[in-house]
Amino acid sequence: MQISSDSSSYRLNSKLTDNSVVCLMAPTASGKTALAYELFDTGRYELISVDSALIYRDMNIGTAKPTATELARYPHHLVDIIDPMQSYSVAEFVHDVARLFDSCHENGKIPLLVGGTMMYYMALIDGLSPVPDSDESVRARVEQWRQEEGISALYDYLGKIDPISHERLNATDTQRITRALEVYLQTNIPISAWQKKPKKALAHNPNQNWHALAVMPDRPWLHKRIEQRLDIMWNEGLVAEVIGLLEQYPLTPNLPSMRCVGYRQVLEYLVHINHPVFEQAHLDKAQFYDAFGQLDASISGQIRSERAAQLAIQAPEHTSRTEALACQQMQNKALYATRQLAKRQYTWLRKLTQLSDLSGDVSNDDKQIDNAIIIKTFDAMAQVRDYLY
Repeated sequence: MQISSDSSSYRLNSKLTDNSVVCLMAPTASGKTALAYELFDTGRYELISVDSALIYRDMNIGTAKPTATELARYPHHLVDIIDPMQSYSVAEFVHDVARLFDSCHENGKIPLLVGGTMMYYMALIDGLSPVPDSDESVRARVEQWRQEEGISALYDYLGKIDPISHERLNATDTQRITRALEVYLQTNIPISAWQKKPKKALAHNPNQNWHALAVMPDRPWLHKRIEQRLDIMWNEGLVAEVIGLLEQYPLTPNLPSMRCVGYRQVLEYLVHINHPVFEQAHLDKAQFYDAFGQLDASISGQIRSERAAQLAIQAPEHTSRTEALACQQMQNKALYATRQLAKRQYTWLRKLTQLSDLSGDVSNDDKQIDNAIIIKTFDAMAQVRDYLY
C-alpha cells in the first residue's frame, strides 16, 4: 500500500498530546514501515522497533530490516542491539522501552512503537508478572545441563518442581523450559507462582496518554504481500545470509535467533543438502542434524539415488536437480510459517483489543482503559493515517 508522503498538508491529531505514546500494531508485511517513515518526517515522533527479529545484528534480509541508508534517514531504537548468539527477554524489552519513553518525551517527541511482536505489546499494555531476571551464573548452569542431558531431562525435572508449567509448555520449547528452571533455581519459587502475582504495565502510567492502534487487514491481501516479501528475500540472498551467519558465529539450532521464521527453514534446507558449512570447527554439526532430521521421503529418496549416480558418473547437474527440490520445499515451508505467524498476530491483536479490564462507555473499535489507554482497531493502514492526522 502506498501512502502519500505529502504530510505538510495535514495537521496532526490534537488528541496526541506531548505525553502521548503511539503503538502501531499490525501483522507482518502490512505496511507499517511506510506509515512510520511518513510520521517520522513530521518531526514529532521517534521510532521504537517492536520486533523480536530486528534486534539481531547481521540478520538483515530475513527480518526485512530497513537498509543502512533507511536507518540513517529514519533512526530506529532497538534495532541491531545484540548478536545472534545472545538472548533478549520481554522484561529486558520493557525496561529498555521505559528508558526510551523518558528520553523521547524529554526531547519533545512522541514515541512511535512500530512492529509485529505482539507479545511485546501485550507486556506493555497488559503488563508483566514480576518474574525476576535470570542470574547469569544460573543461566550458564541450566545451559550446561541442557547440553549434557538434553531438553527432555530439563522438561522432566520441570514436571517435578512446577507441574503447572510442565503441562502448559511443549516438551520441545527450549527457551521457555530453560527460563522456568532458571527462575526456580534462582528463587526456589516456580515460575507459575510468579506469574500469578499482580502485573505491572507501562501503559498504566497516569502521566502518559496511550494510543494503541491495531490494524487487521484483509487476509487474502496480506497473504499476497507475504508471498511478495518472501520472493524479495530469496532474490536478495537469504540463503547466503544464513551461510554467512553460520561461518561467523558458533550458532546452534535452539537459539532464539535461529527460530526466526525464514532462518529456521534455511537451516533445515542446508542440513538436507549436506552443505559443507556445517564442517566449520566452531559448529556442532550433530545438533543441526538432530534438530532437522530427514527430508520428506519423496525428496529424500531422490537425493539418495541421484547422489549415488553422481558418485558414479561425476555429474554435478544431478545435485542441482535434487537441491532444487529441497529448495522448493524450503520456500514452501517458509511461506506456510510466515502465514502462520500472521495468523498468530491476528490472534494476539484480537486479544489485545478485548482486554478484560476495559471500562467506560466506548464503542467496539474505540476502547479506553483506566481513562489513559485508547485502543482502536482498523482495517487498513490508511485509516490509521487519518486518525493520526
